[in-house]
Amino acid sequence: MEQTWTVEQVAAVAPSPRSMAAADPLAVASRWTALGADERALWGRCRGSGAEPYDTAVDHVEVAWRCTCPSRKLPCKHALALLLLWVRGGIGAGTRPESVDTWIGGRDRRAGRDTDRGAGSDEQPVPGPGADNEAEPGGDQPSDRGELDRSRDERIARMLEGLTQLDRWLEDRMRTGLSDPALARYGTWDELAARLVDARAGALANRVRRLAGLVGAGPDWHAEVLAELGLLHLLAQAGRRLPDLPGPLADSVATASGWQVRQAEVLAGVPDTDEWFVAGRSDVREDRIEVRRVWLRGTTSGRWAMLLSFAAYQQSLDDSFSVGTVVHADLHRYPGGSLRALAGHRYADPLPLTSPPVLTIVEACDSIGAAVADEPWLERYPAIVRAMPSVLDGRWVLTDHTGSLPLLGGERVLATTVAASSGAPVDVTIEWTPHGVQPLTIHVADRALDVGPRADPSFVGAA
Repeated sequence: MEQTWTVEQVAAVAPSPRSMAAADPLAVASRWTALGADERALWGRCRGSGAEPYDTAVDHVEVAWRCTCPSRKLPCKHALALLLLWVRGGIGAGTRPESVDTWIGGRDRRAGRDTDRGAGSDEQPVPGPGADNEAEPGGDQPSDRGELDRSRDERIARMLEGLTQLDRWLEDRMRTGLSDPALARYGTWDELAARLVDARAGALANRVRRLAGLVGAGPDWHAEVLAELGLLHLLAQAGRRLPDLPGPLADSVATASGWQVRQAEVLAGVPDTDEWFVAGRSDVREDRIEVRRVWLRGTTSGRWAMLLSFAAYQQSLDDSFSVGTVVHADLHRYPGGSLRALAGHRYADPLPLTSPPVLTIVEACDSIGAAVADEPWLERYPAIVRAMPSVLDGRWVLTDHTGSLPLLGGERVLATTVAASSGAPVDVTIEWTPHGVQPLTIHVADRALDVGPRADPSFVGAA
């Protein structure tokens, strides 16, 4: 069988460099069964995170693909992996399965081509980007690629329109100034937030609603509001330039703007497997919803990850990860190098860890600074430091020989931190925010003290 594709041509049809990177680990024969190829098609079954393998097929002549995975990316990573495996000589000739033959025949009939064309045809166009591709996300009925593309394009257009309106609104605010009495009316902000929700930019809408609460809240509110307006402008400008941004940054901007990624698509990705130290937990109320952040640190990789759970009134937050333990598990990360992840398979029962790896204050600042430099709109970031609570210029701080960080938290949290310290440095998991650091966990010799903000028990239900 003559081979007409190259790795460069596979990369050309990939939706992003990230998709190629995700496909490469799957382009090994050990991940596939029922592999085969002929002069028209490739096919195989890829073992993924689901209970059943994904049936994947590629028409390498007319350039199309289908897969039973839930991904909306076209082509998905399984189709790209199948192509890579074929290009590298990892697929032998075979007899086309009936399901693949039916799919190929249906495409030919819809395109008005001769359905007998195939093995004996001399007409073999070189594959490349921009050809007609289709996918079959559900696996039962062939989906209409044009309909999927139109839905996605309409959603993108709506979000871009919302970002344009946001930028115009920000220009109006700068023109009238922060002394404009309209800023003191919640309706001014709520109307903008509602428009952003309609534009499918829910994350930006939440930022706008939180920003409304800063107006007049303190003597320095003008500076705080101006800084937040600057971040909104940055996100609006970046969101309108998504096609020109590098892949991971574009994913990060889209996520920060509110682009939703289905959990099934995240779980279909290659897992990040490690022994994860459950370093801290933080609950916060956001727009009538309780949000729980659980911070995990890979003991081998040293990378951070964040698990999110949500609870409306009388619903329960996820408490399956106990602070201070180590869990050998798979995590599936959201696109764009995001800290956010979903928990996957767990390989063992959790074990306690009483001596976590710690940083000095200046090392923690370097780590947090690098993260904020990559994503200036970041609002929270974790670190584990060895430091001592103290008072500096009338404010509580965590301090060591390298520097100090301002402490947040109520009297009970500060009292617990001081008591655990006993006048000496103590290991503390902190959550950085632009206003200071919040102690989440105090790691003492025999246990971990969970002191992070906790959801109102009258609001959330029992787990």
